[in-house]
Amino acid sequence: MRYVRFSDQNGSHYGILEADKVHAISDAPYRPHRRTGGVRNMADVTLLAPVLPGKVIAVGLNYRSHAGMSGGARPELFAKLPSAVVGPNQAIVLPSHSRSVHYEGEMVVVMGRKARNISTADAPDYVFGITAGNDVSARDWQAGDLQWLRAKASDTFAPLGPVLVRGLNYADLRLITRVNGRVVQDERTGNLIHGVVAIISHISRSITLNPGDVIYTGTPGQTSALKAGDVVEVEIEGVGVLKNPVQAE
Repeated sequence: MRYVRFSDQNGSHYGILEADKVHAISDAPYRPHRRTGGVRNMADVTLLAPVLPGKVIAVGLNYRSHAGMSGGARPELFAKLPSAVVGPNQAIVLPSHSRSVHYEGEMVVVMGRKARNISTADAPDYVFGITAGNDVSARDWQAGDLQWLRAKASDTFAPLGPVLVRGLNYADLRLITRVNGRVVQDERTGNLIHGVVAIISHISRSITLNPGDVIYTGTPGQTSALKAGDVVEVEIEGVGVLKNPVQAE
């Protein structure tokens, strides 16, 4: 099942995507909902980030191709802010006082149930679905600040989308990032140092995860700085392409 959040002349809504039609539903897909009977053509709506998360948690240094041998025995966690979330085709805005803002294409997990102190064996039951994300990062701030909040959670630094998909085998999906059409990252999620179930279990030992919370699972390979006029695409197998233009503040 493929879910979207979209806007039209009547406001913002959740829906189920079937072919080129969006069937409106009464609430977020990870909460009780029903089809309202409204049907819209995809061409007539604007896609938004597929979820409005209460928490945005991320994992660093989680592919050997990115971390080398520095990945730890447990997932390295940090937080982004819900206010950083933008949807497909919305701009990534480069802050005027940063000189090195990088893309980080990632698979993103969306939680479907409240999770606290859960085991790795039970963790799959708490996953609602998968979407694509870009953990946009100001490398100069990341290097210079004691904490990563400004570098990771600035406005527009958490693109999500374009759809939320249930039923994917998130243990082995292809992740591709392109900048201006050129492939800059290409990896499979099977190469995560800490897989999805380990990440969820680890987080839940200290932080309660709620339905709709999202987890950025880590970026592979190398990254580089973006500039105004670039277009970044993050593609997750089975999800589709999250596309965002880049502009100066």
